[in-house]
Amino acid sequence: MGSSQGSTLSADVTSLVDALPVFAKTLIAGGAAGALAKTAVAPLERIKILLQTRTEDFRTLGVYRSLNKVLKCEGPLGFYKGNGASVIRIIPYAALHYMTYEQYRNWILEKNIPLGSGPIVDLVAGSAAGGTAVLCTYPLDLARTKLAYQVSDTRQSLRHGVNNIYGQPAYSGIKEVLAVAYREGGLRGLYRGIGPTLIGILPYAGLKFYIYEELKRHVPEEHQNSVRMHLSCGAMAGLFGQTFTYPLDVVRRQMQVENLQGEGNKRYKNTFDGLNTIVRTHGWRQLFAGLSINYIKIVPSVAIGFTVYESMKSWLRIPPRDRNPNPKPASVS
Repeated sequence: MGSSQGSTLSADVTSLVDALPVFAKTLIAGGAAGALAKTAVAPLERIKILLQTRTEDFRTLGVYRSLNKVLKCEGPLGFYKGNGASVIRIIPYAALHYMTYEQYRNWILEKNIPLGSGPIVDLVAGSAAGGTAVLCTYPLDLARTKLAYQVSDTRQSLRHGVNNIYGQPAYSGIKEVLAVAYREGGLRGLYRGIGPTLIGILPYAGLKFYIYEELKRHVPEEHQNSVRMHLSCGAMAGLFGQTFTYPLDVVRRQMQVENLQGEGNKRYKNTFDGLNTIVRTHGWRQLFAGLSINYIKIVPSVAIGFTVYESMKSWLRIPPRDRNPNPKPASVS
């Protein structure tokens, strides 16, 4: 009886999955990939933000000592501060990123745009997909950064409530962060730092897909679906893509938390003003603050993301795309 019910349930799930359009399946696969990858590296992401934004008492600490300080002040849950906003953001972000990448790629090939059918298509489609995903989900990234920037001493919470040890405004959650940002700056306040984000994500997202797909092309056919292949190609894609765009990520983080750093802190007019000011004030090394931890983080993050995405595509039975499509012949005028 139980076996029969289980078989019926399995058949129902299979039927439901098969009924979904391909773009919906891609959204599900991308969202799952993003959520699992982001949660896996949440502690390292928290420390990276604290180092990037030069949070007081973290400026001169390395990765290991920063991890110890967060653990001492906030306990194990401190490593996941802001991760709720991060996951809420990353699910639609990753879902849109992967889905629009596939859609843009197909559109480029169908329209016979003169980019060929090789890695340049992945570069352009990945860049466009990254920009689309960022524009749709940026306020949640802003909320994640502001929450992660706060360092509270929870050891005093039973006697005095949770205290912010640096006197920064204490946000209770995502909703309050967004409400305050909108009250202070309107729609522009919700998109503070969008400039360096877009300038950074366009090459990063494009390079990530470009390198991943290019590496896959050199893998023998019998290993194309192996977990090891997805992990290794994804890790290399994330590593190279992030290296080229990291300084823009630093500027973005600092622009996002400017209103939390006191009246004396200079507000950046734009991305290039931010880059120049950071170099002039703190030296060029500050443009790479937290890069070491980002290397530790980005390898498993992108590797896990691509691996889960490919596995979900298989589970959802998304048809494999033609690796070497024949473009439609151009019309002769």
